[in-house]
Amino acid sequence: MKNKKVLLGVVAVVLIVAIMAVAYLSTRPETTEGAKTLTVDIVHSDGTTKTVTVNTDAEYVGEALLAEGIVEGEQFDYGLYMSTVDGEEAVYEVDSAYWAFYVNGEYATTGIDVTPIEEGVSYSIEYTIG
Repeated sequence: MKNKKVLLGVVAVVLIVAIMAVAYLSTRPETTEGAKTLTVDIVHSDGTTKTVTVNTDAEYVGEALLAEGIVEGEQFDYGLYMSTVDGEEAVYEVDSAYWAFYVNGEYATTGIDVTPIEEGVSYSIEYTIG
């Protein structure tokens, strides 16, 4: 009897893990393979804007910008925290500054490292003081 309960518990755990994996895979944004052109507007602390264009095979915005050295940062549990963009550092601990990521003019609902590169979508990264 005790073995049946243990077996049922193991089966339940495996089933829960499988359901969570399917849910994650079905809700993450779709990507496309192959060569893409990514254009990002970078708004610096002084208000100037620089537009960068990257030709890449990367699937995600962050992946492409990291590879080109345009973005630097640290990977945390919730994704990539951009500390430096286009050579300018934002230090939250000093003046509450951070780099905000926008997709089609709206504050992004996904991190830069999990946002797929899509044709016709505008991306921007803006120095922001919180």
